[in-house]
Amino acid sequence: MSEASGAGAAPPATGSGSGSGEHWRIWAGAATALVIGGVLVAAIIGTARTSPRIPVSAAADLGVCPATQVAEQVLPTVVTISAANGRAAGTGSGEVIRSDGHILTNNHVIALAADGGEVSVLFNDGRSVPAVITGRDPRTDLAVIKVDGQPPLPVIAYGSSKEVVVGQPVVVLGAPLGLSNTVTSGIVSALDRTIEVPAEQGQSALLVSSVQTDAAINPGNSGGAMVDCAGQLIGVPSAGATVPDSGGGSIGLGFAIPVDLAKAVSDEIIATGKVTHAYFGFSLVTVPPAAPGAQPRGAYVRSVVPGAPAAQAGLRPGDVITAADGQPVLTTDDIAALTLTRNPGDQVVLTYTRAGKQIQATVTLAAAP
Repeated sequence: MSEASGAGAAPPATGSGSGSGEHWRIWAGAATALVIGGVLVAAIIGTARTSPRIPVSAAADLGVCPATQVAEQVLPTVVTISAANGRAAGTGSGEVIRSDGHILTNNHVIALAADGGEVSVLFNDGRSVPAVITGRDPRTDLAVIKVDGQPPLPVIAYGSSKEVVVGQPVVVLGAPLGLSNTVTSGIVSALDRTIEVPAEQGQSALLVSSVQTDAAINPGNSGGAMVDCAGQLIGVPSAGATVPDSGGGSIGLGFAIPVDLAKAVSDEIIATGKVTHAYFGFSLVTVPPAAPGAQPRGAYVRSVVPGAPAAQAGLRPGDVITAADGQPVLTTDDIAALTLTRNPGDQVVLTYTRAGKQIQATVTLAAAP
């Protein structure tokens, strides 16, 4: 991330330590083949059986979603995605967001097919058809693919990020380890987790204000659907945490891109084939915690692009940004998140220190070059 290069709160692919002193690592990747009892399993298609229906409101009051009903409603909109390029291959998940065949997924699910590879989609009813990449955004780890020549497809319903609360029950649907039509459930464990995850070509993606859940999320769930008890999409499962040397598997720490951001990015991809992000025009390094009286925590301005928004607002190399729009800036990720959630033309008030003095400047964001 050129807007916030340098050390962050933790190195890419590493999360913060737990209270017990143990550390966990973030994964973000498509699933490879799964071997069970010597049999190679690429995907499993199942048919959900009906069951007595429970009012959604009553189920939510009990702290659980009626998972069978949610699965019946949502599974027809969720797909398994296979991407291949030469001998490299992997699987992930996606959901139909337009009846004409547009499907939302993670960029890392289809990235290996972006340069001459192939993408295919396996539907809930067993149909497998080729797909093309409409557009992708490595910085937010989102992408849209499209299948053509199909009858109007069932579309997942959108929820709202503003309505998501900690503790609410959720259901996650996708294809962990290539096992299609897999359903898990849990709750929203936390909100507003900004997680740095590995991306292509040694770069990082940023899951901004992600939704944390204890519902099982494993490789292959990426790009799938996290829904509320009404079957509305509230997040795109994108990464999970594992304890090193634990043998892998879900430990109840999964992260999903919030639906409002996913919808905004996918709408722009469908409309233009790409995503334009906002731009400050500086390079930053996180100031690590230090003893009292030392340099304040924040984002140290390493360089400023001449004529860029930051330069026009008066920022210089050596400044330390400590707040943005009144919110503390503790790492470079706090600034990088603004470039992913704000638009060119938006204004951001940065508070910074220079020679021991606190200064404020209003930066009008530009479009990233």
